[in-house]
Amino acid sequence: MSNVVVVGGGAAGMTAAMAAAGSGHSVLLLEKNEKLGKKLFITGKGRCNVTNACDMEELMAGVVTNSRFLYSSFYGFTNRDMMDLLERCGCPLKVERGNRVFPVSDHSSDVIRALADGMRDLGVQVRLNTEVDSLILADGCVRGVRIRGGREELPADAVVVATGGLSYPTTGSTGDGLRFAGEAGHKVTELSPALVPFNVKEAELARELQGLALKNVEVTVLDGKRELYREFGEMLFTHFGVSGPVLLSASSFCAKAIRRHPLTMEIDLKPALSEKQLDERILRDFGEAKNRQFKNTLNHLYPAKLVPVMIRLSGISPEKQVNEIAKAERERLCGLTKHFTMTLTGLRDYKEAVITQGGVSVKEINPSTMESKLVKGLYFAGEVLDLDAVTGGYNLQIAWSTGWAAGSKIEF
Repeated sequence: MSNVVVVGGGAAGMTAAMAAAGSGHSVLLLEKNEKLGKKLFITGKGRCNVTNACDMEELMAGVVTNSRFLYSSFYGFTNRDMMDLLERCGCPLKVERGNRVFPVSDHSSDVIRALADGMRDLGVQVRLNTEVDSLILADGCVRGVRIRGGREELPADAVVVATGGLSYPTTGSTGDGLRFAGEAGHKVTELSPALVPFNVKEAELARELQGLALKNVEVTVLDGKRELYREFGEMLFTHFGVSGPVLLSASSFCAKAIRRHPLTMEIDLKPALSEKQLDERILRDFGEAKNRQFKNTLNHLYPAKLVPVMIRLSGISPEKQVNEIAKAERERLCGLTKHFTMTLTGLRDYKEAVITQGGVSVKEINPSTMESKLVKGLYFAGEVLDLDAVTGGYNLQIAWSTGWAAGSKIEF
């Protein structure tokens, strides 16, 4: 029986440990925190968006970086396989809007408990409060790990590194696995926070709109005239800029460009209407309130918090009666509604990022097994790899699938 050490007790690590134990290996999982799944615990606002129940093509399309690399692992351990595994381990699931999958209890702790129970039933040994300092490497093979704070060395025939990236460092994601990879000769690609809010140049405007959530809007991010991202959904104004599902996903597509220079964000507040239809709608509203002042006619068109902003930016006097508003002024209001523009100046930092973009170069990893092409017996899984996806359970599926591939393909 071969000895497998899994470094990291998060999503990828626990899945890898179960897969390796289920394949007949003796498995020891090392976690530097005082409990398993610390980052899993806070995902989905504490509810844990386990995966996405869409079909496999859509799942692949949700991957932003290196989707082709995931073909083998995604089809080898699918979203349905993960759902079945959790339910077998005692965590019933439900599917919500957007095919997002959550535990029926709405408690992420139930997902962690199910995985912990699954590992226990398979005989996985778990050591908490145990931080790995380095890998033991010799003759192009991994031989085990060294524990920080002492002289303890743990021999292993295979090591799975599943330590996460740099996001939410308070959960223990401090880049250990990236350092291990570098020391083993692997290239680590450029790193960036991802699924993270944006700062904006118009700070006063953002503060004025702070807390306003917009639903059913279309957001476009432009680098000059080049469109980097366009998506329909929900967004949120914050004291520093913009956030919400649509903007979090945008950050993954815009991370490289925004490091070079600011980007333009346009919000279409009424994407269901063309400019002509919008103008007809405004004319109708004005016709029903022809003797009223402009400032008192917009509550049906915009949320209350947005009304004074739209009045100010339109350049139309708030006291002006609507029957006196010129066609050019009305067109300006339409243009503002369809192209509400702000300047994105940068991303928030890793403390607020759901995931890390960048990681161990997948060119140096076998996509079927997650084994290093440089060091025999060394495997990588989860966020430590240069893989990331949009919101909605896709990133956790990357962790589950790559973890399973790593654990199940270890052979001696």
